[in-house]
Amino acid sequence: MLLRVRVTLPDRPGTLGQVARTLGVSGADIVQVVVLERLGGRAVDDFTVVWPGAARVERLLAGLAAIPGVRVDGVWRAIGAPTTTGQDAELLAQVAANPADGMATLVDAVPGLLAADWAVAAVVPVDWASRAGGTGGATVGHASWRAPDPLRLPEVTPLRGRSMTTPDGTHHAVAPFGRAGLVLVVAREHSETLSAAAFHSTEVDRLAQLVRASAVILGDRLDLVGAPPVVAGP
Repeated sequence: MLLRVRVTLPDRPGTLGQVARTLGVSGADIVQVVVLERLGGRAVDDFTVVWPGAARVERLLAGLAAIPGVRVDGVWRAIGAPTTTGQDAELLAQVAANPADGMATLVDAVPGLLAADWAVAAVVPVDWASRAGGTGGATVGHASWRAPDPLRLPEVTPLRGRSMTTPDGTHHAVAPFGRAGLVLVVAREHSETLSAAAFHSTEVDRLAQLVRASAVILGDRLDLVGAPPVVAGP
């Protein structure tokens, strides 16, 4: 299976090589490395690896924990192939080519781009600011195929992109469309055997850029997301 492994490590020569060797010795075949952050002598890297289904992840975690200064922030199942820099542009091209299905295209594709489990376009009520507890009453405009049913949304507001974690351990990234109370919500779920990392700020920024560009492409069509269908009269 395909796994995403997020590691915080000292930003010094040799440490990345130690991590790569440990992944290999543990049985992981590295297919991609993405640097999310380099700051204050530390780096945050995402490794996408092919992992033998019968192998125990604990072996991998123990090997990485033995490297001085290395911390494993999360290990979780990745959906689809490793992301590339051109995939965002390709997705936006697909949205522009068929705007009638643009929202569905965006929502269905984003989990694969961000190594997430599911995504939904949530419609926040216009009076969200006056409601007790924030955004109670948010509804689902479109959900990706892996979204749970029934779906429990976090307390989202249509103001800004950000990450959050709900009490059940599910990590979310949210980004507003800036219109019609629409917010895109992406989630990584916690499991008994794997523990996903929270969404990094660079991932939230990437999601926000996709949402803003899609909003420009879709324009007035955003007003139709989550609207009740019009039933023709007799």
